[in-house]
Amino acid sequence: MNKELFELGISKRKETLGSEYVENNLTKADGFNRPFQEAMTEWCWGFGWGDETIEAKTRSMMNLSMIAALGKMEEWELHLKGAINNGVSVEEIRAIIHVIAIYCGVPQGVECFRIARAVLTEQGLL
Repeated sequence: MNKELFELGISKRKETLGSEYVENNLTKADGFNRPFQEAMTEWCWGFGWGDETIEAKTRSMMNLSMIAALGKMEEWELHLKGAINNGVSVEEIRAIIHVIAIYCGVPQGVECFRIARAVLTEQGLL
């Protein structure tokens, strides 16, 4: 493991997903999934999110589109919360979901709006 990338990854992961979520995930890691958690933190968050070429807000917007295209809605909800933490506005979220509906299909857009409404309401943004 590249300790420097791992530490950068922890920092980036906490900035986006929140310290409590990240710490909870790492605490729950065991011998079965700990290697994956460490590699994902190093690679995705250290190498990927640690590259400052694309700012976190833009990266979050890209992630929402890609994760929706994959249909991984639990991850989409998590990254929606991260996108809000990274400064993505309600209006931008709406526009992203419009693009998702156009390219991934109306049912996927409906699902994204359903999840977004719940998250935005929970956070007092609607």
